Order: sequence, then C-alpha cells, then structure tokens
Amino acid sequence: MLVFNGFTKTSLIDYPGLISSIVFVGGCNMRCPYCQNPDLINNQGILPDIKEQEVIKFLKSRKEFIDALVITGGEPTIHSEILPFIRKVKRMGLKVKLDTNGTNPELLTKLLDNKLLDYIAMDVKASPENYSKAIGGVKLSMSNIRKCIKLIIDSGVNYEFRTTVVPGINSKSDLLRIGKWLKGASKFALQQFRSEFPTLDPSYRHRSTYSLSELERFRKALMKYFKEVEVRGE
Repeated sequence: MLVFNGFTKTSLIDYPGLISSIVFVGGCNMRCPYCQNPDLINNQGILPDIKEQEVIKFLKSRKEFIDALVITGGEPTIHSEILPFIRKVKRMGLKVKLDTNGTNPELLTKLLDNKLLDYIAMDVKASPENYSKAIGGVKLSMSNIRKCIKLIIDSGVNYEFRTTVVPGINSKSDLLRIGKWLKGASKFALQQFRSEFPTLDPSYRHRSTYSLSELERFRKALMKYFKEVEVRGE
C-alpha cells in the first residue's frame, strides 16, 4: 500500500472548477535543480508518513464536500501501487487528477485504459534539446516522454501541459521549441518560478525570475501553437 508524505485536505485551485484534496507522493526519477518540493526528493525520512488508509477514510467522511483527489509529488508514476489506490478513490465517485512528469507510458496506459483518470497535468520541463539540463542531468528516455505526450493528447481526458519557466533553462526560443513540439495540444500553462522558495539545488534560491509581464509576452508568442495558453504566477 502507498504511503504519502503530504496531504492537503481542501483546495479550491488545484483541480480546475472543483473542490479537491491533494496527496503528495515521495520520490522522483528526475532531479530538476529548481524543484520547489525538495523535501519530497531528499528528505522523505523527516516528512510525515500518511498511510493510504488514512486518506481513504478522510475522503469517505468528506465525499459530500470533496469533488476530486489530486495526486502529485514527487512523481506518482514511479509507484506501481498508485493504480489500485486510484481504483479505490474512483469507487467513491470522486474524480482524479494526476500530476506527472510523463516518464512512465506503461502505467499511464493502464490508468487510461481502466478509465481511472479525469484530468492529467504533465510537466514539460524544456524543449527536447534542453531536457537534460532541466532535469539535473538524469538520463531518462525521451521516447517515453514523447509517448506520454501522445497518450495524453489522444486520451479524450481533460489535460494540460505546463512548464515552470526558469531563467537559464527556459528562454523564449526554448519555449517556442516546446510550442512547436506540442503543437495542437489543447492547453499549455506557463508557471512562474519563485526563487524565494526552497529549491533542490540551493544555488537557484534568490535567482532572478521572469516577471509576469515577461511571461505574458511569452504567452502571446505561444498562442499560435495551442488552443489555450495560461500564465500562472503569484
């Protein structure tokens, strides 16, 4: 059974249009230097261990008030136990949103084939040429990432792709390459990197960040590739 390292009982912003709870899964197969959940990567031992049964019990007690569960991390798809857990959540009549880095097309296929997902948010870290830098030099299969992108676009499930825009990793030209790569996708979000928060690589603390007006200019340049482009900041 799964053990979670974080649990937000009520959120009005993490599942579009719905009231949700959020569970945070520890561990990740990437090492993005700007990651702003470093405790989920490096310090799982100091975080609370929240058993799957506790989450299920809470959701059952509040299912009249909660519409959905968001599963984030870390990276949820490195844990095969996520599939039977989601099946239990779906039996309660709740919707499920999965946040993923798109590296496990086999598990994603199973989740989609079993109709266990209602919304998918995939983080696209950079253009293919720049991926290694964005994920901390970890060697991962770009083929798997491409497969997940196609699976999501073809799934018929509501989805979004999103990029946390980090100076030194994502320039305007890099974002335009992402746009060409994902061309035709329904929704893309530009997320403002916030340097005042903890980061996996401490050198990313207090770096300069793109302003919201700069992100808005990027948004306009990307509109030709997507049906909807959104800026998310403070």
